[in-house]
Amino acid sequence: MKRLVAAGAVCAVLALSTTACSDSDSSPEDEATKAASELCENLGELKADNQKLAALDPATATKEQVQDAYDDVKDDWNDVKGNLSALSSAKRDAVQGASDDLRQASEDVPGDTTAQQTLTDLKPQIDKLATTVSDASTSLKCS
Repeated sequence: MKRLVAAGAVCAVLALSTTACSDSDSSPEDEATKAASELCENLGELKADNQKLAALDPATATKEQVQDAYDDVKDDWNDVKGNLSALSSAKRDAVQGASDDLRQASEDVPGDTTAQQTLTDLKPQIDKLATTVSDASTSLKCS
């Protein structure tokens, strides 16, 4: 009986150690592929939300709609930052710069500015971010 319990314990330990090892044995290439895949997904979300921000009609959008759309872009950017190592430094710097430009332009908009004026003021930065995200996605061969 003791042998059976001991054999069961040994099998359980071996099974757990094999499983634990297999989860952490990813190669650097696997990690790079995973990071690039996650970055592609994050860039896709950033691109989609940036397009929603750009598509707001200045004549009818409310300040709350503009703020909500901008917050979505900002949240997406935070997700992108976690995987930027998958990009070349030039692409990384371009996307970072475009995001920083949009953030700064948004912060510079006075509180009493209309939604129409806010969208007009942010349009160049929104367009720049769209272009750099598209370029980054292309360089990563995102689908």
